[in-house]
Amino acid sequence: MEDVLDVYSRAQNPRRPQVCFDEGRKELRADVRAPLPATPGHLLRYDTEYSRHGAASFFLWCAPLLGQRGVLVTERRTRLDFAHAIRDLVDLHFPEAEQIVLVMDNLNTHTAASLYETFPPAEAKRLWDKLEVHYTPKHGSWLNIAEIELSVLGRQCLDRRIADIETLAEEVAAWVEARNAEETRLNWRFTTEEARIKLKHLYPILEPVK
Repeated sequence: MEDVLDVYSRAQNPRRPQVCFDEGRKELRADVRAPLPATPGHLLRYDTEYSRHGAASFFLWCAPLLGQRGVLVTERRTRLDFAHAIRDLVDLHFPEAEQIVLVMDNLNTHTAASLYETFPPAEAKRLWDKLEVHYTPKHGSWLNIAEIELSVLGRQCLDRRIADIETLAEEVAAWVEARNAEETRLNWRFTTEEARIKLKHLYPILEPVK
């Protein structure tokens, strides 16, 4: 926990951008009947019945100090998909960075092994060497600022039925463009000093030396 909090206390460094990374999932559902249009005194009304079209996954990154974020929509969230999301992060979104300071949870796919299973060894090493990885602790995913962005994405874009992955990708891309245009920054204010007070039950109790 303190390792991640120390990362958030660092000043902005264009050569070493702070990036938080997380994953999500969206069930794809289509309307069986067309919604009733809105009328004076009545909102748009949907039938409770729908048809299932599977699910899609997405990888979200956000740079809290820059007010920027991005989302990669995929059919699955395998090691291969994670590896391609990391390559996009390194080569497309932060190509000028000396190293990306990356905060993410300790999911079993979030490792260098995923890159080595996807790319030739030299490419896998090149990508992993561009990352300074900081894992959130077990049961500590709330420390990942990307979870806040996922919540915003869910409320602003995904809180309705979306029938197919193509529409999902288009809607998410529009949300990213609009939110990036606002340069919405997230101000993380929970510090290590506060953690030692408010979460002191997480720390070992040391007996005084006799």
